[in-house]
Amino acid sequence: MRLTLPSRAAVLAAAALLAVGAASPARAAPAYGPLPPHNPYAGPDGTATMHGDTGSSDATPLPGPRAGALASDRIALQSACPTILVGSDGFPVALCTTIFGLTPTVHLLDPADGGSLTELPLAKGSLLGGVYAYLDNQDRLVAVDGNRDLLRIAHRRDAAGHWELFVDSRLPLAGAVPDGDAVTGVSPDWQGRVWFATGGGVVGTADDRTGAVRTLALPAGEKVANSISTAPAGTAVATSHATYLLTADADGTPRVAWRQAYDRGPGRKPGQLSWGTGSTPTFFGPQSGTDYVTIVDNAAPTVNLLVYRTDTGAQVCSVPVLRAGGSGSENSPVAVGNAVFIASTYGYPYPKLPDDAGTSVPASDKFYGGLSRVDVRPDGSGCDLKWDNKVRSAAVPRLSTADGLIHTVLRNPVIPGTNTTSAVDPYSYAEVDPATGAVGRTKYLGGGFIFDTLQMVGSIAPGGVVYQGSTTGVLRITAG
Repeated sequence: MRLTLPSRAAVLAAAALLAVGAASPARAAPAYGPLPPHNPYAGPDGTATMHGDTGSSDATPLPGPRAGALASDRIALQSACPTILVGSDGFPVALCTTIFGLTPTVHLLDPADGGSLTELPLAKGSLLGGVYAYLDNQDRLVAVDGNRDLLRIAHRRDAAGHWELFVDSRLPLAGAVPDGDAVTGVSPDWQGRVWFATGGGVVGTADDRTGAVRTLALPAGEKVANSISTAPAGTAVATSHATYLLTADADGTPRVAWRQAYDRGPGRKPGQLSWGTGSTPTFFGPQSGTDYVTIVDNAAPTVNLLVYRTDTGAQVCSVPVLRAGGSGSENSPVAVGNAVFIASTYGYPYPKLPDDAGTSVPASDKFYGGLSRVDVRPDGSGCDLKWDNKVRSAAVPRLSTADGLIHTVLRNPVIPGTNTTSAVDPYSYAEVDPATGAVGRTKYLGGGFIFDTLQMVGSIAPGGVVYQGSTTGVLRITAG
């Protein structure tokens, strides 16, 4: 997500211009510790936000496909679909951007086969509202459109029995979001307000029950290029320079509880979309599920996982990661309990970059891949790198605490043993053992740009169904 078009949504949409592996044996899921607490104003844990929950853990209490053979289907929507959420009624809701016209469009998907039941185009402005929507506790999609209106989009059957999507409520944010700026992330707090952050560094709260909107401008020059996360203690925002925890006064006015600057390196790395962290901040922890907050910095040549105490902002550790492959990440860390997993996007061949991305340093490089695990010590005295490998993840991984596996999509080279990428690369769904980083069961999805998952997030739905956004629609992986 970026301040100027193309935003992350536009970058994903612009993408349009390995056989089945051995079945995984049944296994008991290891105990990781609690997920972030359920937000009463959000939908089901694991499927309410792009990153699973409002704490952005990228973990889920739902299991993936059962053991055995796997099947996959491609739902062609002529759109890039980075956000696929599932409500308490079991219906997936996808926020996509059309290939032609770059129009943000909401699709209601059929739980039986993933097909689109109905769609609703949203207003497109000079800047798109973003892709970091969430589902509220009434299964409504909460998003900001191109007119800078905060929308709650519901679904129902009409008088003829056909499904329809409709705007259930609308709150204008144009008076709070400066002209030429756009909202990049939204998330609810525990008081029912919607927190938002803009690419230009404005954070705010919006209460569509009262119409109250309050804002705070972060220091000049700090941009917000990713989404935001909420926990009972406050809202975490990572700018191009620092990580913040914010709280709100009684009237909703944001206040900075703490700020921690990080090493943003000499410039944007290849495989990243901005100069600075690529992380949406992740809440995690062994006690409350939000004891810590973590991001990955942009230090050169090797990035570091940074972990802070949520209550004070005190740094717990800085650990070099992704040392086995390319060291850079546009993705949010996956974390639960004491364990954190970081996937590399260094060198990933995005087909288009934001206008304000700047020259990368170095100018280009290969997609080496990389996945690291870091554990916070039980006494909180520091962190340790547990393993580091060259898994070539082409999606934001999702950890299931139910089946004890990391679920992702791999982009493997056409020529084994190389780090090259091409327009005919094969893509495979894969399950990774969190204890060792070893790749287990895989399923070939297809080859070429129409299957490119472009570092988008997969979502595990009830019934062990995996929905994965691609450059041209949605991939659906199930037990065969």
